[in-house]
This record gives sequence, C-alpha cells and structure tokens, in this order.
Amino acid sequence: MFRRLSQTCLTTIRSRSTNYSTQPQSKEKWDLYASVLVERLPIVSKSLNSLETDFQKLLWQTEFENSLKSDHELQHEKDLIQAELIKKGEVEIEFDDSASKQTAQDLKDSYIEEAKKFQLASRETPDDKTNNLKSIKRRLEDTLYLLVEQKVGKNTLLLLPQGIRQEGETMRQTAERVLLEQCGDQLNVTFYGNAPCGFYKYKYPTAVRGESIGAKVFFFRSTLKSGNVSEASKKKFEWLDQFSLGKRLNVPAYSESIQRMLL
Repeated sequence: MFRRLSQTCLTTIRSRSTNYSTQPQSKEKWDLYASVLVERLPIVSKSLNSLETDFQKLLWQTEFENSLKSDHELQHEKDLIQAELIKKGEVEIEFDDSASKQTAQDLKDSYIEEAKKFQLASRETPDDKTNNLKSIKRRLEDTLYLLVEQKVGKNTLLLLPQGIRQEGETMRQTAERVLLEQCGDQLNVTFYGNAPCGFYKYKYPTAVRGESIGAKVFFFRSTLKSGNVSEASKKKFEWLDQFSLGKRLNVPAYSESIQRMLL
C-alpha cells in the first residue's frame, strides 16, 4: 500500500512539473534604469529640546560628583593653604618666587576671561535666510537630498538623478555614469555598495510603448563628500530635507518608494 501511494504521489508531481514547464513564459521587456540618492549628511548635531537639555545637565552633574579632583583643583587647594599660612606668618614669602609664580586661581581667571570672548557660530547660515535651495550650506542639522530636473515623456520633473542602463554595464556603473552626466564632475560622492537599496517600476502609456512596456528603476544610495552640481550642466536642481522632498515629488507612487527607502 505504501508503494502504491508513493508511486501515485510521484506521478502527480511529474505531471504538475510537466504542466508548469509547458506553460508559455512571459516575454514582457522592461527598460532598466539606475537612480542615485545623494544625501548630504548633517553638519552639526540636532538642537536639544527642553527634556534633553535637562537630562544632559543631570548627566554632567552626576559625572562631576563622581569624578576625582583634577590637578588644577588640587593645586588650587594647596595655594589656599599656602596663602593662609603666609597670612598667619607661619611661612615666609620668598620674594624671588612670588613675582613669577602664577596661582591656580590666576590661571582660572585668565581662562574665564578668554572664554568670555568666545561666541558660538549661528546654526542659521546666510543661505538659510535667502532659502537658497541650490546650496548645501543650509539646514545644517538635517540630511539633504538631491533632486535634478529631468524629462520624462512630455513632462519635466524634479527627480533623483537617473538614466537607462547601456549594454555591457552593471547597474552600479550605470549609476556612476548617470551622476557624472547629469551633475558634472564637481560632485564627489561615495556609494554605499554595489547593490541597490530601493526599487520602483512603472508602465509606459500604451500609445508610446515600443519594445518595452515600462521601466524598472533601481535606487543606489550615496553620501556627498564634497562639491555640488556643476553650473555647466545648466540643469535645475534642489537640495531638500526629507519632509520637503516628499512634498516636491509630484508622483505619489515614486515618492512613496523613496520615503520607504529612507526609513
């Protein structure tokens, strides 16, 4: 009985595999695109809110209470004892040394005066005030992302730099070429890896379809090291934070794919 059951199962599996193998394979052709997410990382740390500020003060106070005295503090205590002994006449002043000796208190006073002259730079830059979206010297606390003007069909949109793969290229090579062609050689970035970190696809309108029915876009992530988009490219571009990026992209599905990648 067991042999009969095994033979029946084997016959069924072979029959199904034969049916699957004889089914016609899909002949749909898609254009492959590589797109580059270029991010300028924050320049300064985020401003602390009230709760974070209170917690930071608590940590500093706890660290101070648990710490050992520094050499400066020990020297200051010795200076106070020495001054009290001199006042009582128990120790004689050595005039040769007193003229050149600098006490710990004198050193502390000089540090305080020097610290009073120091001022923190503003977190708001001139480009923040003019809202210069082409500048990377703005929104120093946030990550900025690059959008470049591109023509898609009959429309001109601000998108991540992208371009179609050419024969013989890897997708990473396509991403590097696209960035160079659209942004110029002044933009110096570091790619995170050879594999894409996001994906988006769409079908072309039926009226304009050729051999390909649509495009598959593979996103590569990179970080800005130096430079900016070359003015010689004569392309409109913007550096936007994540919130502004979502509002600026006019294609909801495309925007959703990018936002999902950023998470």
